[in-house]
Amino acid sequence: MQQLFATDNNLTGFVLRVTLGLVLFPHAAQKMFGWFGGPGLSGEMTHMTEHAGLPYLVAVLAILVECLGMVLLVTGTATRITAVAIFGLFLGMIVFIHWKDGFFMNWFGKMPAGGEGFEYHLLVLGMCIAIFIQGGGRWSVDRLWN
Repeated sequence: MQQLFATDNNLTGFVLRVTLGLVLFPHAAQKMFGWFGGPGLSGEMTHMTEHAGLPYLVAVLAILVECLGMVLLVTGTATRITAVAIFGLFLGMIVFIHWKDGFFMNWFGKMPAGGEGFEYHLLVLGMCIAIFIQGGGRWSVDRLWN
């Protein structure tokens, strides 16, 4: 358990986790609060269960991982566990939602049915792997456990 929270005073872990947390923030805020033109919690639940076909519990867990994970990453709390959870979430997004749309994001609105590719998701997966290897780094709550 000690090794799961172990981290040094490096800037790399800090930069990775804060960058990923801040990128996830607007997406989480769209889902939870309807900010930035998002659907809010009830709209997101409807989308995930009725349109994406996810079971209710899976949809709830996906939203929790993204929203809570963002906070945990920014603060550097349980950083490696959070990275694994976000990795699983984004791997699921690729496999079950975005794979069929190909690699590229829909930058110009020309994808069939308005789908989005998985290039962004691959970047998140890479960051999660690096965060898992590196740990939370400087200014993380995890450093308090060392």
